[in-house]
Amino acid sequence: MPKPRNPENKGLPARWKQQHGAYYYRVPPGLEMLWENKQMFRLGKTLPEAYKEWAKRLDSMDKANTIGQLLDRYALEVVPTKAAATQMGNSRHIKRLRAVFGHMSLTSLEPKDVYKYADKRGSKVNARQEIGVLSHAFTKAVEWGYINKHPFKGEVRLQAEQSRTRYVEDWEVLECLALAPMRKSGSVHTIQAYIRLKLLTGLRQGDLLRLTESMLTEDGILVTPRKTQTSSGKQTIYEWSEELRAAVVLAKEARPVHISPYLFCNKWGECYMDEKNGRAYGWSSMWQRFMDRVLTETKVKERFTEHDLRAKAASDAGSIEHARALLSHVNSNITQRVYRRKPEKVKPLR
Repeated sequence: MPKPRNPENKGLPARWKQQHGAYYYRVPPGLEMLWENKQMFRLGKTLPEAYKEWAKRLDSMDKANTIGQLLDRYALEVVPTKAAATQMGNSRHIKRLRAVFGHMSLTSLEPKDVYKYADKRGSKVNARQEIGVLSHAFTKAVEWGYINKHPFKGEVRLQAEQSRTRYVEDWEVLECLALAPMRKSGSVHTIQAYIRLKLLTGLRQGDLLRLTESMLTEDGILVTPRKTQTSSGKQTIYEWSEELRAAVVLAKEARPVHISPYLFCNKWGECYMDEKNGRAYGWSSMWQRFMDRVLTETKVKERFTEHDLRAKAASDAGSIEHARALLSHVNSNITQRVYRRKPEKVKPLR
């Protein structure tokens, strides 16, 4: 009987192990020449890095009999095509899915198994995300010819997460913009310029933080949303207005490094977004410190997120179509359901 895997290695592909802060592959005897003559090959520090390195050295898997084998190919060929933050999330989800479903044959999974998994999973949010990855993997299984039909597509209905309803009032925005900075330049000026641009454009955090001066065209701010960059590639021009021009000027003046190409940059003139993992840790910390001051020094008593400001831009738009265009949504369904948060006004019957 094989030796049980250590807890930190449970859910990882066969012959993988985590040690010394990285992921390693235990090379089968006789195949060392394919792995730089090493018995233990270092794949990478993070799971996405490990899968990427593994993909370079393994041929595509033409056959798969188990869900674990399907997830292996999905991790090798599909996950690396996604955004950095999504790769990190998918890798975590795959590890957990493999630990539960990896031993099952592709044809044995039934909708009741998926419901059972969701029911036992402590975090319902993670359960929906993990099942979403599993569903897409089975969609690819049909495409790759492993199976003829998706085993649970359209047959599993999980309760959706309650959408946020926080609507940021105009007076709350004014309180934030009136917060006195502690010095002539710094984080408060930067956040305030960010809020102005956010409310005017409704851009996602990643797209706003990646804005460069080269995107400031004669007609307006030219943006290719990161979320659709590799799919539709559709671009949006936010036409100039006096307020938009003023917000851009304030963003430039608030920069700690004025020669930086980015409208929002750190003290080294670099973008806040870390393209390796899709995170903006320095920016997130700065935002939290700003909100802490807002709650203690202004009349605002309920915290809000920068994502709530994106919802405010959509809510304050004159029409659903204008809101959809601002948020660069393909259709207005998600715009209406998640982002239009202003209470609907109804005239009394008499």
